[in-house]
Amino acid sequence: MKNVEKYTRQFFPAPPHKRKWTERTYVDKAPVWCSVDLRDGNQALITPMSLGEKLEFFAELVRIGFKEIEIGFPAASETEYVFCRTLIEQGLIPDDVTIQVLTQSREHIIEKTFEAIKGCRNAIVHLYNSTSLAQREQVFRKSKDEIIAVAVEGARLCKEYRERYEGNFRFEYSPESFTGTEPEFALEICNAVLDVWKPTPDDKVIINLPVTVQLSMPHIYADQVEYMCENLKYRENVIVSLHPHNDRGCAVADTEMGLLAGADRVEGTLFGNGERTGNVDIITLAMNMYSQGVEPELDLSDIPSIAELYTRVTQMDIYERQPYSGKLVFAAFSGSHQDAIAKGLKWREENGGKLWNVPYLPIDPTDIGREYEADVIRINSQSGKGGIGYILETRFGYDLPKKMRESFGYLVKSISDRQHKELLPDEVFAIFKESYVDIEEPVRITEVHYVQQNGIEATVHLVCSGRSASATNTGNGRLDAVSNAIRSYTGLDYSINTYTEHALEVGSASQAVSYVEIVSGGKSFWGTGIDNDIITSSIKALVSAVNNLLKATA
Repeated sequence: MKNVEKYTRQFFPAPPHKRKWTERTYVDKAPVWCSVDLRDGNQALITPMSLGEKLEFFAELVRIGFKEIEIGFPAASETEYVFCRTLIEQGLIPDDVTIQVLTQSREHIIEKTFEAIKGCRNAIVHLYNSTSLAQREQVFRKSKDEIIAVAVEGARLCKEYRERYEGNFRFEYSPESFTGTEPEFALEICNAVLDVWKPTPDDKVIINLPVTVQLSMPHIYADQVEYMCENLKYRENVIVSLHPHNDRGCAVADTEMGLLAGADRVEGTLFGNGERTGNVDIITLAMNMYSQGVEPELDLSDIPSIAELYTRVTQMDIYERQPYSGKLVFAAFSGSHQDAIAKGLKWREENGGKLWNVPYLPIDPTDIGREYEADVIRINSQSGKGGIGYILETRFGYDLPKKMRESFGYLVKSISDRQHKELLPDEVFAIFKESYVDIEEPVRITEVHYVQQNGIEATVHLVCSGRSASATNTGNGRLDAVSNAIRSYTGLDYSINTYTEHALEVGSASQAVSYVEIVSGGKSFWGTGIDNDIITSSIKALVSAVNNLLKATA
């Protein structure tokens, strides 16, 4: 590509140190989750949420289980201020939930922020100022000492205003653009703020390390986080928080590695909404933990309903292949994938497996409100007999013989290919019924009489191409006798190759379904029959197969 020479690495690696985070293999407990949907997420919307939509979203975040929720920047607009006051004055914040508000390090903004949270049971005042080399040189044109002075003055003002206002207020500080800041300077400015606030066991402080813009590979961020965790003052009274954005597509990796590196807390959004490429997706993070047996401490058991609210109030879409949340993330169109999933689910049912280990499905879709039939096995021209058979069996109760599954699979795939579309389960079932079940043209049997004579003798009354007739023949069973009678009348040359049957439903009123394969000229023709009587269902299946043969040779 052109112009590559104008780009260079904008991040600053942590000073050399012995990495400890690489010795850990997985995140073994949930962090403190803080949703920033109503601030960082909302400010990134084309049309920010209304007051009513914000209240609805806040209630959903509480229901899901968030104990810390950043609700906005109250000094930024009247809408933000009113939302904050509405939550407080109408008693909409549960006692165990803490709201968080953002403020710049400027006195009139800090004062307005404390006015907004006056009387709140629990609130976090989130102070920030930009610290990166690019921001210092290009935006503020200030030295490191001047940038530290801005942060320290803001910290001092926050402490002063806390004494003036009623409420239980904690503090958080973010060196914004942390990933573009020299780690030694980020440490210096954070420690300067901590020296003002002097955190204690009863008044802990949050130091938030935002990936305001993603500039490096995830392991670099983890090193930076570990360096901060190991060198921050008052560490036992400091909660180290992460706030990754997704510019390089690595927000989840940044966060997981940052947690391995010693962080305690994560700020993110549902479905990853946020500025530019978005914030880290908390749903993906939580479900990654869940899939490895770690309790995420968030209720994500009905992701479809969460997604419905999110898309409605934000007017944002969720990508079809977004992990766990997208409409197609569990969908298997490939025939080999469908076959493996179907067999895995059957094995699990037969063996009563407690641990989930189904091929191609990292979690059980039903655990998050999804359905196997609607979300997993999807039918198009790439599908196979396993998936198509699975739908007929689990959705409609038809357990086709293996060879019939293969034959029907090719038929369904060819129809999907010609129509250039996915086929829904009801469409697949309609094709099955039209192609195999109780076919009565051109041959239809109206009556059969049996006599025990030289085996079984069957007299078959039938209508063939509109003409009534009868035929009699013998066989080693009723189905064989009827088949021989049909062959003697029609002159067809075929043999019965496969016959199976099963109950279609459970219970005394269950119908029987039969499957018959006949072979003529080396080709197979299938039929299916349904009736309360097993013999009648087998005859219907035979006639359906014969009719398929007649249609093929017409």
